[in-house]
Amino acid sequence: MHHFNWFTYLFHLSETYLHVISAALIALFLVVVSLALKRHWTQLERSLVPDSKVGLANLFEVLIEGLYSLMEGVIGSQSRKHFPLLACIFVFLFVSNLSGLIPGFPSPTTNLNTNFAIALCVFIYFNAMGIREHGLWGYLRHFMGPLAYLAPLIFAIEIFGTFVRPVSLSLRLYFNMYVDHLVLGLFSSLVPVLIPVVFMILGIFVSFVQAFVFTLLSGIYVSLATAHEHEEHH
Repeated sequence: MHHFNWFTYLFHLSETYLHVISAALIALFLVVVSLALKRHWTQLERSLVPDSKVGLANLFEVLIEGLYSLMEGVIGSQSRKHFPLLACIFVFLFVSNLSGLIPGFPSPTTNLNTNFAIALCVFIYFNAMGIREHGLWGYLRHFMGPLAYLAPLIFAIEIFGTFVRPVSLSLRLYFNMYVDHLVLGLFSSLVPVLIPVVFMILGIFVSFVQAFVFTLLSGIYVSLATAHEHEEHH
């Protein structure tokens, strides 16, 4: 992790809110990129000649199509309804993770508050979708298991496991990104030539994997909350 950051150096901002500022800048950057891509695709649809250049739009299409195929396998036929949120989470986390590789730019995902806020959104979303799909009582029933005499115990275990999910999502992302950026920062300080390139490549890979794992688990939680297979046991 880079101890030096441009926000403190240039604007003398408190380090307490650096993760908020960096997250807001990344969100703004993604909005601008999204509008530019939308404009590009709109012009491409109106054109008789397909785009032969390999650019950001092509890479984004491949990435999103691959992610959608994966979510379709995890969630099923309802994946299209939930995909916008999951894709937004993935892109934001991936870019946030990558931003920590830029010297002087604090990554928002190396702050536990940022990760927990995103995980809390996922927690609220999959529970809301579960209640919407099954109704409140139907959703609570699937926490009780198939055996009536074990229902209180199973219910307590399932509820505890459900509430732990945002904590585990947050901590997993936080520790992995913190260690990754810390190692990169240390080796960049000790050996500023060639060696940091290796860790930069590793950092890009780790950034992708951690964003992917967070999104995949979020999709699994949505799938578990909205699936109807639990109703067959009752």
